[in-house]
Amino acid sequence: MRLRHPSLLFVTVLATAACTGSDEPRTQESAPASPAPSVTTGLTWQRLAAAPSARTEVAAATSGTRVYVVGGYRADGGTVPTVEVFDTATGKWEDAAPLPVAVNHAMAATVDNQVYVFGGFEASGDPSKHAFKLDGATWRPIAPLPQERAAGTAVAQGGKVYVAGGLNAGGLARQMLVYDPAADTWTNAPGPPTPREHLGGAGFGGKVYTVGGRAGGKGNFTAFESFDPTTNQWTVLPDLPTRRGGLAAAATCSGQVVAVGGEAEATFEEAEAFDVKTGTWASLPPTPTPRHGLGVIAMGTTVFTFAGGPKPGLHVADSTESIDLAPLGGC
Repeated sequence: MRLRHPSLLFVTVLATAACTGSDEPRTQESAPASPAPSVTTGLTWQRLAAAPSARTEVAAATSGTRVYVVGGYRADGGTVPTVEVFDTATGKWEDAAPLPVAVNHAMAATVDNQVYVFGGFEASGDPSKHAFKLDGATWRPIAPLPQERAAGTAVAQGGKVYVAGGLNAGGLARQMLVYDPAADTWTNAPGPPTPREHLGGAGFGGKVYTVGGRAGGKGNFTAFESFDPTTNQWTVLPDLPTRRGGLAAAATCSGQVVAVGGEAEATFEEAEAFDVKTGTWASLPPTPTPRHGLGVIAMGTTVFTFAGGPKPGLHVADSTESIDLAPLGGC
């Protein structure tokens, strides 16, 4: 297996004065993360039907009650075009048409019930510009990304998709790529104040949230930032309580931005939720299967997790789990 992307992991972490209110660079390794209050009453993870195949470094997106889990690595390190669909209404899995290109570390999002997949590393180890949408049962190519991108996050808000963070052919990506499905065109926007990859992303209330992540030589980050498309500005928010990269995130309908999983010397069982209304983090019950490189989506108040690596490095899982956060607030 040839993985080119680890050699690309380098960065000097900076934030603009406009975002931080200071000319000092934003450092992520200078202080330990702060623990968040625990919220566990009435909250329990459920183990659901295992996926047909075990994978890691997948992407996930929804269409109706169906979750599409795409791409990734299999146990022998092979990059796959596999697409498997979990129906949250029936609790059952089925196979779907494979992607036209095998990719790992891809990014996926949904706009108007339409699933889109962006970039990722191809089997060669090169980051990709490919982008596809699911048209019925067929993957159709759309306008390619203007710049290679992998190990970032794709967040849908306001009818557009924001591809933030990640890696391109030269290293850490500094610009955010914005896709307009209606026009099938791309534009650029400022990237997150803390450049990083293997981060989580979520959208709520018209804003894009980026959470955690890592960069070669700089370790894992607690960075948590939001982007407002109406002002084209980023805001630095209270740090993620657990410093980690390789995680994934999603936002519930009630405004809980949930960060799950990740890895450092071990995989993380931590699940933490940021309440957009109160501006505070809380610790949720730990996940039954700690994983990194997993897919995370939210439907209503329920968060679902798919696949991922149960140990650091190349390990795979078929785990599917969910937690209903309704006790924290309804839709």
